[in-house]
Amino acid sequence: MAIKNKWILFFAIPVVFSCNQKKSLPLRQTSEELAIELPVAQPSPVIAKPEMCLAMEKMGLIDVRTIDPTIRVVLPYASNDNFTKQILYESSQYAYLQPEVAEMLAKASQLLREKHPKYRLLVWDAARPLSVQQKMWNIVKGTPDNIYVANPAKTGLHNYGTAVDVTLTNDLGIELDMGTPYDFFGLEAQPAHEKQMIKQGKLTQTQLDNRLLLRSVMNQAGFITYQREWWHFNACSLSEAKSKYKVIP
Repeated sequence: MAIKNKWILFFAIPVVFSCNQKKSLPLRQTSEELAIELPVAQPSPVIAKPEMCLAMEKMGLIDVRTIDPTIRVVLPYASNDNFTKQILYESSQYAYLQPEVAEMLAKASQLLREKHPKYRLLVWDAARPLSVQQKMWNIVKGTPDNIYVANPAKTGLHNYGTAVDVTLTNDLGIELDMGTPYDFFGLEAQPAHEKQMIKQGKLTQTQLDNRLLLRSVMNQAGFITYQREWWHFNACSLSEAKSKYKVIP
């Protein structure tokens, strides 16, 4: 029996030794051979506001989204996808207005959400420097289209931060059908000729209803409809703007 126990002990020792070796290998590989360095998170770069925006802020104008973040802003004049085919603004995400006018726009936005919770205002243009107005005027000067652009010599309400170009979008950010695109030069875009355009089949009732909804919330907030462009709304008269504000150079 003693001899038999010795053989059992002889064979058991290697087995224990082997098991100990298998357990130690993963520990050495994890700590030494398979060490993984995790990437260090880098801070997001700070993007400075364009000089045009900073200049308007110095004049007391404010970005409308600081009052109402639900308002969407896409400025076509920050690309060449506009009637001038030129890039006129440095950024497409900032729309500035006089503080009182920005409050009016926020009120219109609130009224819209109360009527249609999934709809939002989309700003195409707001305060516009006179230097940009001059570039626009140079393109339409001497053409029939000059009625759609204010003569910089006389200035316009955009140049005081008291006019805004705006439309409506649904909850997916898709613009509602208004019958014409932005900056369309023609009777179809003019509120004064909408009934005529309906009779001629150039506007549908749905397109007109969308315009009327936009017009309703803007008018209730204190804006005045501009009869040549369904998207353009004034906060006051030009004489009032000149008496209260400085022109944006």
